[in-house]
Amino acid sequence: MNLLLWTIAATFGVCSIAAGACWLLLRQRNLQYWIVPYVQSASARRRTADVSPCEVLIAVCDHFEPECYGASRSTAQARVARWVNEYPDRFGRFRDADGRPPQHTFFFPQDEYRPEYLEELAALCRQGYGDVDVHLHHDADKAEVLREKLEQFRDTLHDRHGLLRIDPRTGRVVYGFIHGNWALCNSRPDGRWCGVDQELTVLQETGCYADFTLPSAPSATQTRTINTIYYAQDIPGRCKSHDSGIAARAGGRSPDDHLLMIQGPLLFDWNQRKLGLLPRIENGDIHAGRPATWERMQLWRRAGVHVSGRPDVVFVKLHTHGCKDGNIDTWLGDEMARFHQQLADAARTSPGFRYRYVSAWEMAQRVHELEGHHRTPEESVRNDAALVLQH
Repeated sequence: MNLLLWTIAATFGVCSIAAGACWLLLRQRNLQYWIVPYVQSASARRRTADVSPCEVLIAVCDHFEPECYGASRSTAQARVARWVNEYPDRFGRFRDADGRPPQHTFFFPQDEYRPEYLEELAALCRQGYGDVDVHLHHDADKAEVLREKLEQFRDTLHDRHGLLRIDPRTGRVVYGFIHGNWALCNSRPDGRWCGVDQELTVLQETGCYADFTLPSAPSATQTRTINTIYYAQDIPGRCKSHDSGIAARAGGRSPDDHLLMIQGPLLFDWNQRKLGLLPRIENGDIHAGRPATWERMQLWRRAGVHVSGRPDVVFVKLHTHGCKDGNIDTWLGDEMARFHQQLADAARTSPGFRYRYVSAWEMAQRVHELEGHHRTPEESVRNDAALVLQH
């Protein structure tokens, strides 16, 4: 009997230690915020992974920070110049299903504004290679101060540089948004790098057409809603109100008092393991040492980000910090050219695969088209500039 009791106690102790170790591993990567919905959605991902034919929309949302890590003005200017001068030469020969070259949306930080940087980016965008939207770092902020920052930067980008868009339905200048340090809606547990619990409301009221911050894993700001296009609304008295929301649905109606949230892929990559055991987190981040590849594209498709009811249209929202040393070489080098060639080869040999390069704005418009509110995708891609680039 004593031996039996000792065996039970030892087994219980080993299990407790193993459970504790697993919990520590989960918390180390902040998996506790999203592991449960990830497991619960596994069957849904499997159902949508092999839908064919499939249209894949690819949007690159760059946290474009020329002065990152305290760079001098001359260094920052050289970084911007590399993008403007090299991007068309390296990628102008690639074309998607609509004959468009790769698109890059530069989410420019309000806190690094210099007119000379924006003038160069605006010239690149006018050549048809991308777009500019709004990025913001702030800390211990107030709603009224945040509102003023966003309105002034929005108007500067539009009035001085001919950037952003006028929404043809409302006549307002609109912008896409990425929150610096991932802390949208004061979502960090320590309350740093934001301060505004009601940030979604301020964004909506100042013309934000969609937020592109997520996914933020392994940051603790990651929401429990993953791999989803949805609408979120501020909840009075709460931060991180975008933790959940209303899924965008084909044939449905987008709620007027909610902000559109377009997420990128978030899942485990079991082909890339740490210590040979733990899977890597795939979050759509393109950086030095982790370039875009055809293998990663399969994961992004498998995440199955789509408007509910239309799994045949997959949204692949990627992100990067394109001005960081190393990252800029990855984006403007042979690795990215190889990826674009792989896309072209796959489209040529796989009749069920079609891809489109889109800006952040165009990705949001495609959501609304699938909801049934706007133009057909062909009209959107061909005529978007003529219809909404009104200055």
